[in-house]
Amino acid sequence: MTDPATRLLDAEAEAAAARERLSGTLRKLQVRLNPRDLAKQAARDVADKGQAAAQASLETAVRNPGAVAGVTAVAGLFLARHRLAGLFRKKDKPHRFKRNHEPGLGPKD
Repeated sequence: MTDPATRLLDAEAEAAAARERLSGTLRKLQVRLNPRDLAKQAARDVADKGQAAAQASLETAVRNPGAVAGVTAVAGLFLARHRLAGLFRKKDKPHRFKRNHEPGLGPKD
């Protein structure tokens, strides 16, 4: 058997080494989990994905110009639907002597 003092010193050295490893791990986690760095990384990822989506959309539009024109026309018609409906709505012809009040309630009866 070894001397208890030696075992104690070995155990203390092991504990100190474990504490040092744990401190190093915690420092690495703090750096990785820094909210500012996480936000920057998320913004970079979103920008990269957005750029990739825009590039894919552009390539699709170049390959299918007719579909793009059709979608654009449909969107334009949808946005202008009220104005277009107004063009086709029947309008009352203006009457020269149209009454604007109930009979018997006004001075012109």
